[in-house]
Amino acid sequence: MQKGTLEYEQALGSVIEILRSRARQGAAPIPYGDLSRELARLGHHVPAHEGPMPHLLEDASVRESPDGSLPLLSALVVLKDSGWPSTGFFKLARRAPYKRPGDDMLLWTREIEKLTDYYADH
Repeated sequence: MQKGTLEYEQALGSVIEILRSRARQGAAPIPYGDLSRELARLGHHVPAHEGPMPHLLEDASVRESPDGSLPLLSALVVLKDSGWPSTGFFKLARRAPYKRPGDDMLLWTREIEKLTDYYADH
């Protein structure tokens, strides 16, 4: 699956819908493996820790918040062992236009709170 293909765009749409749904249900984090299985159930082969997954998560956040004004959907996806997002999430959150402040814990906690608040109304 390559970025820019129909297959990628369809998988991206599914990632966004899965994460929006989780955000509406109280923003409970989802492990990479569970997201991969959910995508497989929808017909998208996306391994949990390789291939297009990091790109899909970044693109889901960028598509939902291109100017940085909305919370980042990828905050919901966590590593099973630690329960925390991967370093890729924190790199995205700290770069322009997002520039989220704070240490990792504060940044992530705020992002989850913003997701809960925003998607409760949308």
